[in-house]
Amino acid sequence: MEKSKIEIFYPASLTAWRRWLEKNHLSKQAVWLVFYKKCSGKKSITWSGAVEVALCFGWIDSKKVKVDEERSHQFFSQRKPRSTWSRINKQKVGELIQKGLMTEAGYKSITTAKNNGSWNILDEVEDLLLPKDLEAALDLSPKAKDFYHSLSPSNRKAILQWLVMARKAETRQKRINDIILNAEQMLKPAHLR
Repeated sequence: MEKSKIEIFYPASLTAWRRWLEKNHLSKQAVWLVFYKKCSGKKSITWSGAVEVALCFGWIDSKKVKVDEERSHQFFSQRKPRSTWSRINKQKVGELIQKGLMTEAGYKSITTAKNNGSWNILDEVEDLLLPKDLEAALDLSPKAKDFYHSLSPSNRKAILQWLVMARKAETRQKRINDIILNAEQMLKPAHLR
């Protein structure tokens, strides 16, 4: 799917965005949503509201690009089966279910995530809990441990997410080694710099 050939849609309201998804959530894979800044004087939905509507249909946001001084485009697409779920999106889903706004497609994406583990994979990351293997490696290097704990919560979260997303044990171990080697030099892993 080439992002440059994806439809660009300007929803003047959340109702318009929901209608677009009702019609297209199964037949289209993605869309660029247009967002206007308040200073433009044009009607625009909020990013948070757009995400909530997308979650109802099993969709999610990703890349945002600035178009000009007044507007940006945000990429929304069907959620991939192994896509991870942030705590905030899980909370939003709970609220949307209580309000009766969740669709069959939205429920399906939740069920898929719960069945394949992607629903809970970030829980310990969100709580900034150190996995035992990383903790053991940090314990062997006081300098790396001190640096790691000096990082902001958002940086530690990014490191932990990178670690838990490793699919193979060898990849995970390489990432732990990379975390330690960089931390000993008071550096974050290269992909976070």
